Amino acid sequence: MYGKFQEHLQSEIAAIKEAGLYKKERTICSPQGAEITLADGSKALNFCANNYLGLADNKRLIEAAKKAMDERGFGMSSVRFICGKQDLHEKLEKAISDYFHTEDTILYAACFDANGGVFEPLLTAEDAIISDALNHASIIDGVRLCKAVRYRYANADMEDLERCLKEAQAQRFRIICTDGVFSMDGNVAPMDKICDLAEKYDALVMVDESHSAGVVGPTGHGVAEQFGLYGRIDIFTGTLGKSFGGAVGGFTTGRKEIIEMLRQRSRPYLFSNSLPPMLCAAGIELFKILSEGNELHDRQQENVAYFSEKMIAAGFDIHPTQSAICAVMLYDPILAGNFAAEMAKENIFVTSFTYPVVPKGKDRIRVQLSAAHTREQLDKAIAAFVKVGKKLGVIK
Repeated sequence: MYGKFQEHLQSEIAAIKEAGLYKKERTICSPQGAEITLADGSKALNFCANNYLGLADNKRLIEAAKKAMDERGFGMSSVRFICGKQDLHEKLEKAISDYFHTEDTILYAACFDANGGVFEPLLTAEDAIISDALNHASIIDGVRLCKAVRYRYANADMEDLERCLKEAQAQRFRIICTDGVFSMDGNVAPMDKICDLAEKYDALVMVDESHSAGVVGPTGHGVAEQFGLYGRIDIFTGTLGKSFGGAVGGFTTGRKEIIEMLRQRSRPYLFSNSLPPMLCAAGIELFKILSEGNELHDRQQENVAYFSEKMIAAGFDIHPTQSAICAVMLYDPILAGNFAAEMAKENIFVTSFTYPVVPKGKDRIRVQLSAAHTREQLDKAIAAFVKVGKKLGVIK
């Protein structure tokens, strides 16, 4: 049987390559940072990591993780309801709750698990989920696992959301779910308007803060801070893999009864090992760092503003951004792939985004700015973009 299936897969892979949609992976042989070392020994500036606050190689986080390994071991070897938890898990959950001004928090192996495990334990076929069309794949998969009636509204379109809410009055409970920052375009969900509509039409609100926490808001505390919505958003999900240290681990934080029910029935939580102690300890230290000042957030925001201004002045089509994400629009998959390859020759690490990661015809280079990038590094990247852009006919 596999011979036939193998031929099918080979044909599909060849078609992906021919369409310019094949995804290649570079091998990094250094810590993640603004500058990285590749497998061939060459160095490159990295502009495609989610390392928004530049903490992926932070010495305090590394030392906290090392100390936890010495004192608490390597892993938990079980799930929490069977073998319990360490105090480090409790401390990290409290730190997350304090950061988001919520009542309780539950930890997951990843935010993909948090989003995959949030809907099914809370909602039934009597209820409704109303989801933004550009929500992350993990939210989409989580919705698919739930039997609730599904509605989808156009990205950040409040008229369309209101239409869905009116239709969803036929269901018992309703929940609006959205990304805080949409990872392909970098736009922020209009959470103030979403909460207003939720209250008008009696709905819960859930937001994924993966790309917004640490970035959005006057001090980077996310969309609730940005729009003054503490107490009006019922559920936040997020990750420790982006602004919060760049490792792994996810969480859901919000109303205490919601979190309590997730501990009882959320399958990714019940059937996945607890986070290793070293990750918890590093996470606890991370929130201590963030409590000490806003320097990292401010620097990251300055870098975004500088890069965007210079790229627009150079003639590039840049989606307006309110986050750390700058989408350099190219609209063609082959061009996007060639552009990324040419940038690699300039020792600038960027990635082309093509279908199915983005809609057909919306191909782009997604640039992610970090607090770790220096002005000199930004200028080098901008110069490379201009050089390659002229070579490939993207700009004049």
